[in-house]
Amino acid sequence: MWRLLVPGLKVKRYLAIAAVGFMALGAAFGVSPLVFPHIVPIRYRLGWELALASAGLLLVGGGTLGLLTSMSEVLGTEKWAGLLYSRRQLARGPRVVALGGGTGLPGVLRGLKLYTSNLTAIVTVADDGGSSGRLRGDLNMLPPGDIRNCLVALADTEPLMEQLFQHRFPSGELAGHSFGNLFLAAMEQTTGDFVTALRESSRVLAVRGTVLPATLDHVTLHAQLADGRLVAGESTIGKSLVPIERLWMEPPDATPLAEAILAIENADLIVLGPGSLFTSLLPNLLIRPIGEAIRRSRAVRVYVSNIMTQPGETTRFTVQDHLRVLEGHVGSGLVDVVLVNNGTVPTPQLVRYRDEGAEPVLVDPASPIKATVVGEDVLTASAVLRHDPAKLARALLRVMVQYRPKWAEGRIIDALWLEARLRERGRGPLWAGPTRGK
Repeated sequence: MWRLLVPGLKVKRYLAIAAVGFMALGAAFGVSPLVFPHIVPIRYRLGWELALASAGLLLVGGGTLGLLTSMSEVLGTEKWAGLLYSRRQLARGPRVVALGGGTGLPGVLRGLKLYTSNLTAIVTVADDGGSSGRLRGDLNMLPPGDIRNCLVALADTEPLMEQLFQHRFPSGELAGHSFGNLFLAAMEQTTGDFVTALRESSRVLAVRGTVLPATLDHVTLHAQLADGRLVAGESTIGKSLVPIERLWMEPPDATPLAEAILAIENADLIVLGPGSLFTSLLPNLLIRPIGEAIRRSRAVRVYVSNIMTQPGETTRFTVQDHLRVLEGHVGSGLVDVVLVNNGTVPTPQLVRYRDEGAEPVLVDPASPIKATVVGEDVLTASAVLRHDPAKLARALLRVMVQYRPKWAEGRIIDALWLEARLRERGRGPLWAGPTRGK
């Protein structure tokens, strides 16, 4: 703190002005009634008190405004105000763990970071294509692409920094590489390990939450297709147009990070998906301790169903088919609630997707389902059909509050604050109705 008193920081002067203002207020309301009757005639006392109080208020206001202006000149208003909001207000939010990869997980994080900074993203590290695959082969590092996208999604920085991290070189020897991937590679070599590189990168980007790789082991996905062929590598599996019968990982005993397991155990809400079933979600769950920790967790465990099927991976899949694949690979007891989009897909996009072999993921009314199904309009209708981050975050938090009524035990103020935030950003109050004790 003594550094704040160093000359030239424009701090001491404003603190002194505010201090004099408080002294004037104290003199007006504390000292004046005792002293003035002996010095100033009683008929003048009210005028002196008002004058001192006015001067005190002006000095306190001027000193405070000058101090804030001085801080803003150095730090920028957005940065220090954002940090204060993140660390004080959003720290009161629920503890949320989201697992996945690809483009689905960043969308979940973008929405939830508006309500809580107690976010942990557990990201798959099985990617072996594109820039991530090249860096993985050249530098023997974990694939950084999905992790970079999650860092950017949680970042509380200027738009230019986000554009910089997502910038992809169009030509030359760096063609295809994104700056963010190269930054993480350089940070790993500078700090000595990937986890420290992520921690320091999060500090640079002012990340709201924590991004963790599912494992530090170098893993490879393998799949058996419906025609009997065996294929290896996430990029190859994802491009297959033949249905996938079975998926496994090498090595089969990959070790998760202890921080990831601890986050799952302490979570209020666990979010699985959205994202590619076989290449984004399952690679996390195939790490056995992660699946077991989710199964033991007392959090509300929500599977966010994809809006559309993926040709090859999930052709003609219903919601029940997705859950069947999850249970077939990891076992039952992972999902409490399935969040399904019930928003209307615009006809032009629907026609285009069907021409490509994709169709909406729906619940089959003739097939039983163990989990509770919740329908919400979480669609953003643009050229590409995706989950709207804001709509999805509100839906997830409503599910959490409804299906875990004990979340507010000992944290009543936090629950009321969360409800106010949902009212402010969404429409209507939190859901009411039957709840499931857990």
